[in-house]
Parts: sequence; structure tokens; C-alpha cells
Amino acid sequence: MAITFEGLTQLGYKDDIDFVLQNDSDGNGTYIASWLSSDAQPTVSAIEAAEVEWQADYDAQDYARSRLTEYPTIQECVHAILDDDLVALQVLRQAVKDKYPK
Repeated sequence: MAITFEGLTQLGYKDDIDFVLQNDSDGNGTYIASWLSSDAQPTVSAIEAAEVEWQADYDAQDYARSRLTEYPTIQECVHAILDDDLVALQVLRQAVKDKYPK
């Protein structure tokens, strides 16, 4: 592992406000080109640990990302409301929830 955008943002820092990352494509990986925050720059190990935490949080939300691609669209929801067909809409939504449980 190394310095990552995700690790730094997991620690609460913001790109171009607190830090600027750079990768020179020389095989040495990404590094902090500029540290702009008034906080002390975190260690590589702290950034790596935050990256692991971020990845775990991201992986835990896989079901939610999968659901979004299959849920009825906003347009379909509006039509269901206007056509008084909320039961059918709920059936569609529940099928997606059943396919991708929490």
C-alpha cells in the first residue's frame, strides 16, 4: 500500500485544500507533492490504515450501489404515484432489495 487519495480523505483532509498528490510515473508511486493543511502531515502508516478503513466502508456499501442500478427510475416512480400504482412499485423495489440484501 501507499499514500492514497482515499486514505487522506478518510482522515478528513480535502484535495487541493489540504494536500496535493502527485505520481511521476517513475515507479515510485504517489506522494504528497504539497501539504497545505495547518495540521501535521499524517504518516504513511496512518494514511494506509485509513485507506483500509475506507475500503471496508466502501465494500460494506456494495449492496447499496447494486440496488441503485436496478431500482425503478424517478420517472417510473412518478408514473406509479400518478397512476396510483404504488403496490406494483413496492413489489419492484422489494425484488431489488431481496436480490441485494444488506
